[in-house]
Amino acid sequence: MNLRSMTLLAAVLLVAACAEHPENKEATTGTGGAASQPMQTSTATPGSEQDLAQNVGDRVFFDFDKSDIKAEGRQTLQRQADWLKKYPNVTVTIAGNCDDRGTREYNLALGERRASAAKKALVALGVPANRISTISYGKERPSVVGDNEAAWAQNRNAITSVN
Repeated sequence: MNLRSMTLLAAVLLVAACAEHPENKEATTGTGGAASQPMQTSTATPGSEQDLAQNVGDRVFFDFDKSDIKAEGRQTLQRQADWLKKYPNVTVTIAGNCDDRGTREYNLALGERRASAAKKALVALGVPANRISTISYGKERPSVVGDNEAAWAQNRNAITSVN
Protein backbone atom coordinates (compact mmCIF):
# COMPACT_ATOMS: atom_id res chain seq x y z
CA MET A 1 0.00 0.00 0.00
CA ASN A 2 1.42 3.41 -0.86
CA LEU A 3 1.86 6.25 1.63
CA ARG A 4 -1.15 8.19 0.34
CA SER A 5 -3.48 5.22 0.82
CA MET A 6 -2.12 4.56 4.30
CA THR A 7 -2.59 8.22 5.25
CA LEU A 8 -6.17 8.20 3.99
CA LEU A 9 -6.89 4.98 5.88
CA ALA A 10 -5.39 6.41 9.07
CA ALA A 11 -7.53 9.57 8.74
CA VAL A 12 -10.70 7.52 8.22
CA LEU A 13 -9.92 5.34 11.23
CA LEU A 14 -9.20 8.40 13.37
CA VAL A 15 -12.52 10.01 12.46
CA ALA A 16 -14.38 6.75 13.06
CA ALA A 17 -12.69 6.25 16.44
CA CYS A 18 -13.58 9.77 17.57
CA ALA A 19 -17.20 9.37 16.52
CA GLU A 20 -17.65 6.24 18.65
CA HIS A 21 -16.67 7.66 22.03
CA PRO A 22 -19.27 9.71 23.97
CA GLU A 23 -16.56 11.67 25.81
CA ASN A 24 -15.29 12.97 22.48
CA LYS A 25 -18.74 14.18 21.53
CA GLU A 26 -18.84 16.21 24.73
CA ALA A 27 -15.39 17.62 24.07
CA THR A 28 -16.46 18.98 20.70
CA THR A 29 -19.57 20.73 21.97
CA GLY A 30 -19.30 24.41 21.25
CA THR A 31 -16.71 24.11 18.52
CA GLY A 32 -18.45 26.53 16.27
CA GLY A 33 -20.95 24.34 14.56
CA ALA A 34 -23.08 24.22 17.70
CA ALA A 35 -26.63 23.27 17.03
CA SER A 36 -28.61 26.02 15.39
CA GLN A 37 -31.18 25.45 18.11
CA PRO A 38 -30.56 25.30 21.86
CA MET A 39 -29.82 21.85 23.27
CA GLN A 40 -32.75 20.32 25.10
CA THR A 41 -30.72 19.06 28.07
CA SER A 42 -28.44 22.04 28.66
CA THR A 43 -27.29 22.50 32.23
CA ALA A 44 -25.42 25.71 31.46
CA THR A 45 -26.21 28.86 33.39
CA PRO A 46 -27.91 31.32 31.01
CA GLY A 47 -25.46 34.00 29.90
CA SER A 48 -22.39 31.94 30.86
CA GLU A 49 -19.45 30.86 28.72
CA GLN A 50 -20.75 27.29 28.88
CA ASP A 51 -24.13 28.51 27.62
CA LEU A 52 -22.44 30.28 24.72
CA ALA A 53 -20.35 27.24 23.80
CA GLN A 54 -23.11 24.66 24.15
CA ASN A 55 -26.09 26.49 22.74
CA VAL A 56 -24.68 29.03 20.30
CA GLY A 57 -21.18 27.99 19.24
CA ASP A 58 -18.05 29.69 20.49
CA ARG A 59 -15.80 29.53 17.43
CA VAL A 60 -15.55 30.12 13.74
CA PHE A 61 -13.06 28.39 11.47
CA PHE A 62 -10.89 29.73 8.68
CA ASP A 63 -9.19 28.38 5.59
CA PHE A 64 -5.40 28.13 5.45
CA ASP A 65 -3.74 31.55 5.48
CA LYS A 66 -7.13 33.33 5.37
CA SER A 67 -9.04 35.64 7.67
CA ASP A 68 -12.29 35.99 5.76
CA ILE A 69 -15.44 34.65 7.42
CA LYS A 70 -16.99 31.65 5.66
CA ALA A 71 -20.76 31.05 5.43
CA GLU A 72 -20.82 28.66 8.40
CA GLY A 73 -18.85 31.18 10.43
CA ARG A 74 -21.34 33.93 9.57
CA GLN A 75 -24.15 31.73 10.88
CA THR A 76 -22.26 31.14 14.13
CA LEU A 77 -21.54 34.85 14.49
CA GLN A 78 -25.22 35.66 13.87
CA ARG A 79 -26.15 33.31 16.73
CA GLN A 80 -23.45 34.91 18.90
CA ALA A 81 -24.79 38.39 18.10
CA ASP A 82 -28.33 37.32 19.00
CA TRP A 83 -27.05 35.76 22.24
CA LEU A 84 -25.05 38.88 23.14
CA LYS A 85 -28.13 41.05 22.55
CA LYS A 86 -30.06 38.77 24.90
CA TYR A 87 -27.38 39.26 27.61
CA PRO A 88 -26.45 42.96 27.32
CA ASN A 89 -24.19 42.96 30.40
CA VAL A 90 -21.92 40.23 29.02
CA THR A 91 -18.58 41.20 27.48
CA VAL A 92 -16.47 38.84 25.42
CA THR A 93 -12.95 38.35 24.14
CA ILE A 94 -12.31 36.88 20.71
CA ALA A 95 -9.03 34.98 20.44
CA GLY A 96 -7.56 34.52 16.98
CA ASN A 97 -5.62 31.30 16.47
CA CYS A 98 -3.58 29.62 13.75
CA ASP A 99 -2.22 26.20 12.95
CA ASP A 100 1.43 25.54 13.76
CA ARG A 101 2.79 26.26 10.30
CA GLY A 102 4.46 29.61 9.64
CA THR A 103 6.56 31.85 11.84
CA ARG A 104 5.45 33.01 15.25
CA GLU A 105 5.26 36.63 14.08
CA TYR A 106 3.28 35.83 10.95
CA ASN A 107 0.80 33.71 12.87
CA LEU A 108 0.30 36.37 15.56
CA ALA A 109 -0.61 38.85 12.82
CA LEU A 110 -2.91 36.34 11.10
CA GLY A 111 -4.57 35.48 14.41
CA GLU A 112 -5.21 39.19 15.00
CA ARG A 113 -6.79 39.52 11.55
CA ARG A 114 -9.06 36.55 12.32
CA ALA A 115 -10.12 37.94 15.71
CA SER A 116 -10.71 41.37 14.17
CA ALA A 117 -12.78 39.89 11.34
CA ALA A 118 -15.03 38.13 13.86
CA LYS A 119 -15.35 41.31 15.94
CA LYS A 120 -16.21 43.40 12.86
CA ALA A 121 -18.90 40.89 11.93
CA LEU A 122 -20.45 41.03 15.42
CA VAL A 123 -20.37 44.84 15.40
CA ALA A 124 -22.03 44.86 11.96
CA LEU A 125 -24.72 42.62 13.46
CA GLY A 126 -25.47 45.21 16.15
CA VAL A 127 -23.20 44.28 19.07
CA PRO A 128 -21.52 47.36 20.57
CA ALA A 129 -17.77 47.32 19.88
CA ASN A 130 -16.97 48.21 23.50
CA ARG A 131 -18.32 44.81 24.61
CA ILE A 132 -15.79 42.92 22.47
CA SER A 133 -12.03 42.73 22.92
CA THR A 134 -9.62 40.78 20.75
CA ILE A 135 -6.35 38.97 21.27
CA SER A 136 -4.14 36.86 19.05
CA TYR A 137 -2.44 33.71 20.24
CA GLY A 138 -1.11 32.80 16.81
CA LYS A 139 -0.02 29.19 17.03
CA GLU A 140 0.68 29.26 20.79
CA ARG A 141 -2.61 27.73 22.00
CA PRO A 142 -3.67 24.89 19.72
CA SER A 143 -7.17 23.49 20.19
CA VAL A 144 -6.02 20.14 18.81
CA VAL A 145 -2.52 18.72 18.92
CA GLY A 146 -1.33 17.16 15.69
CA ASP A 147 0.59 17.72 12.50
CA ASN A 148 -2.09 16.85 9.97
CA GLU A 149 -4.83 18.65 8.09
CA ALA A 150 -7.57 17.61 10.54
CA ALA A 151 -5.71 19.17 13.48
CA TRP A 152 -4.62 22.22 11.51
CA ALA A 153 -8.21 22.90 10.39
CA GLN A 154 -9.43 22.88 14.02
CA ASN A 155 -6.64 25.26 15.06
CA ARG A 156 -7.45 27.91 12.41
CA ASN A 157 -10.16 29.64 14.41
CA ALA A 158 -11.46 32.60 16.35
CA ILE A 159 -12.84 31.59 19.75
CA THR A 160 -15.29 33.80 21.62
CA SER A 161 -15.16 33.56 25.40
CA VAL A 162 -17.12 35.34 28.10
CA ASN A 163 -15.06 37.73 30.24
